Amino acid sequence: MKSQDFYDRRAGVLLHPTSLPSRVLDRDVERWLGLLDAAGFSVWQVLPLGEPQGGLSPYQCISAFAMNPALLGDFPTLDKTVPGYIEFCASNHEWLYDYTLFKVLKQMYDDAPWFEWPDEWKYRQPHAMQRAFHDFKDYVAELSWEQYQLFVRWREIKQKANDKGISLFGDIPLFVAHDSADVWAHPEQFLLDEQGSMTVVAGVPPDYYSETGQRWGNPHYNWEVMRQENYAWWLSRINHHLQEFDLLRIDHFRGLESAWVIDAACETAVDGYWHRMPGDELLTKINEDAGHLPIVAEDLGIITPEVTALRKKHNLPGMSVLQFGFDEHADNPHKPNNIHQDSVVYTGTHDNDTTKGWYQGLDLDVKNDILQTLRIHSSGDHADPEGEGTANLVVDKLIDNAMNSQASLCMIPMQDCLHLGSEARMNTPGTIEGNWLWSFSWEQIHDDIAADMKLRIETANRLAR
Repeated sequence: MKSQDFYDRRAGVLLHPTSLPSRVLDRDVERWLGLLDAAGFSVWQVLPLGEPQGGLSPYQCISAFAMNPALLGDFPTLDKTVPGYIEFCASNHEWLYDYTLFKVLKQMYDDAPWFEWPDEWKYRQPHAMQRAFHDFKDYVAELSWEQYQLFVRWREIKQKANDKGISLFGDIPLFVAHDSADVWAHPEQFLLDEQGSMTVVAGVPPDYYSETGQRWGNPHYNWEVMRQENYAWWLSRINHHLQEFDLLRIDHFRGLESAWVIDAACETAVDGYWHRMPGDELLTKINEDAGHLPIVAEDLGIITPEVTALRKKHNLPGMSVLQFGFDEHADNPHKPNNIHQDSVVYTGTHDNDTTKGWYQGLDLDVKNDILQTLRIHSSGDHADPEGEGTANLVVDKLIDNAMNSQASLCMIPMQDCLHLGSEARMNTPGTIEGNWLWSFSWEQIHDDIAADMKLRIETANRLAR
């Protein structure tokens, strides 16, 4: 998506590939793109495509560059003579060798984190790295082949999507995992002690999602070192993802202005402090390097005037979430009347309950307030504020409010398109079990869903292609 095109009115769907019926990038993708096209949607947003570290969270990955091999269906046997494979390995050597060797060593040491490996590997001693090139070359080649197949398949998907006028909208976490190939390969770019342990960790203070905040446990960047290296790692990361997507969301954008710093010894995120970060300088470098900034700032949570000023200085759209818009504060930025053109509006995100589940979980008096705000009258099939018919109507009303807002881009989670309840929630922040598992089935796609969505999109004048 060209930067000048962002302010065309568009609509899209938020759906991670693991939520496709097959959970992989097989023929379901072509069928999915056909459904988006028939419904008039012109954007497909996904969560980060990286390989989750340990669990299933795409926001804690073992590489900031590699794609998740679990997304592969069947793929050809390794053939080192394929010209594309040779070219891919050469052009991606900067991150690919570290990632593949990291995976080999993780397997060798029973998945122990890199900072617990023997010193020769922990500190990447030259003799060990030279030996690895010979001893592990077959494993490295197999893992590189996986990444090549993912590269080829995603490039094919992007071309097919773009041919239909559909832009791909990606997502990158601000921070990377401590036990990752990136930190192992570049420890000097992170705030670590001599043993590779974190001195401080990232997170957010108490907020809507958690009374004790969220202690993510990611290392903070050593921005002084990154500045000395002209932000080369960041520029490489952004350019890599701009080859995969037309538009990128930077998760936790506010951390580029000021980030919450927690002592590594603290078990929660309550005791921390905000520390200024060089986001202005970094974004300037990215713009100079890439020639444009097709970036959306995830600016939810505690947002200061300085964060908003940084976003606006670089002409980046922010985010609005309608589920957050029902309170007594007239200046709430998530209320439809306060949503501006430089925004991506959602009914809810992957961190929210589904809209139906959210409504059904509210107290009766709050439900009545919402019905009044949405001008849903107690009559006919919707006489009962706690009835399922009323809940479905609330979903429809929020979708229409999002579609008809001033936001240039409107994103609807697939769960809301299908009127699904809390059983389809993607993630509950601050919890570990039961997240990132939801997928739909083609049987849930009723015959008139595309026509229904296309009518909403046409009515809201969001058919830009």
